Amino acid sequence: MHEAVISLLVGAALIGASLGSAALYRALPEKHRQAETEEIVRLIANIFVVLASLVLGLMINSARSTFDGVDKAVHAYATELILLDRTLKQYGPETADARRHLQAYAQQASRQMAQSDPVLGSRTAETLLNDIGNAVRALRPPDADRIDLKARSEQRFEKVYEMRWALVEQSEGTIPLPLIALTAAWLVLVFASYGYRAPRNPITSISFVVSAVLIAGTVYLTLDMDIPFDGIIQVSPMPLERALAEMQK
Repeated sequence: MHEAVISLLVGAALIGASLGSAALYRALPEKHRQAETEEIVRLIANIFVVLASLVLGLMINSARSTFDGVDKAVHAYATELILLDRTLKQYGPETADARRHLQAYAQQASRQMAQSDPVLGSRTAETLLNDIGNAVRALRPPDADRIDLKARSEQRFEKVYEMRWALVEQSEGTIPLPLIALTAAWLVLVFASYGYRAPRNPITSISFVVSAVLIAGTVYLTLDMDIPFDGIIQVSPMPLERALAEMQK
């Protein structure tokens, strides 16, 4: 749960920067509290307000795109599993072993996804898929119709295999940590500049704390959404559960 640690660090840094700057302001010599100095601090802060806003917006959009893309890929993957099962079923009872392995894979995948532990990338899943492929390749079709069904089954299996690895590659976050660190540094500078010019009273302190918590929450949800198979916002296993239900009919 590195996203929780990062968001907590960001929130703590923002609170510390704002309240610490407010406390430090009173201790500064008079020449550092002139109106011209405060104006320069305000102008510099405005630059980083714009930068931080743009980058946060891009991070949210990137995380949302990643999440939506993986969600669509899981739906497409479940559809391919159903179509592979239907093709094997059309072939005849000789594909019973392959269909049994396919159902076991779908059941395990949906269960592990529900537990925030996607089986798509596990060795057990790879073994199950290899068993399906071996069972399909071992078929000896006696006529032209089943030769065609075997060829279609092999094609669908290869597509399932490729889609599985595509999902495995998409299961990790795409937002680089240096970008997160740089954005957090900009926000710390902004909060410190606000604290530098803020009056010391409970209202401003509460405002700084609440704002820092909300920004930290935004960072957490963005990073959580960027990792689609983990956290409180994750891709639903329902497509695989529906695929399993269709296979068992």
